[in-house]
Amino acid sequence: MKLPLFAVALIILAAGCNQQEKKVKNYIPGILTKNEVFNDFPKDASDSLSVVRVNEQGQKDYLTVKFRDTTVRIQTEKSDTAKAAYKFVSAQFTNNQKTCLLVQLADSSGLVPRPFLIATNSGKLEVISLYRPSNGKDDRKFSRGVERVGATGYLVNNDFFITNVTSKVYLLKRQHPDERIQGQILLLSPDKQTIVFAVQDYLYQVSYRTNEDLNEPIAPGSPKDIASIYKWITANYSFRKNKNGVTFLRYNDDNRIVDMRQSR
Repeated sequence: MKLPLFAVALIILAAGCNQQEKKVKNYIPGILTKNEVFNDFPKDASDSLSVVRVNEQGQKDYLTVKFRDTTVRIQTEKSDTAKAAYKFVSAQFTNNQKTCLLVQLADSSGLVPRPFLIATNSGKLEVISLYRPSNGKDDRKFSRGVERVGATGYLVNNDFFITNVTSKVYLLKRQHPDERIQGQILLLSPDKQTIVFAVQDYLYQVSYRTNEDLNEPIAPGSPKDIASIYKWITANYSFRKNKNGVTFLRYNDDNRIVDMRQSR
């Protein structure tokens, strides 16, 4: 039986659409071992990344990422091509030209989102894993995935800081080398360069630009819950620059013996 011409055309079109939908590529993530910038300027507009929201009936919405006409899949195990995923729970561009994406891939339990960078580099695509080994006893508690820090950037699992607009990734200096920072971000310094964490009885502070850090004791009498401590800290502490020009939060103690070199 002969099919009408328009029916043949529809079949060809549908086959073409299905082929387009199935066009995917696996990318094996690289490892970030130093501060790097992912702020590529594309020569062609088609080299920018695009985010697509997918709504499947009866399922929770998810995001996919496309580079040109190809869906990006992250191969989570180097030796197994079947261990690849393309559904993301979040995706944020970290530069204006949309060539760098900070994404979170939910694991099988859905408890701990796994963050990656997807970025172009001279017309090619690369995927970077934002993971550093850690044996901290409260890692799960303080592995919050991607946290936006105002308009300045993104904190990733207390281990990385990514600047907005410029897409520079900093490896945060840890309080203890073998574990990620075991505390909750409290605030950012006025110059937007020092991150302050509430860590048990200390304020652990790290300048992500200079890698200089400071443990400032939390004075007796402070509240214990994180909701109240923010107000108490801002009333009893103030930011000051040290001799290297790095801003840290210090306790306002009139009886403290001050090293005059710090005020120069």
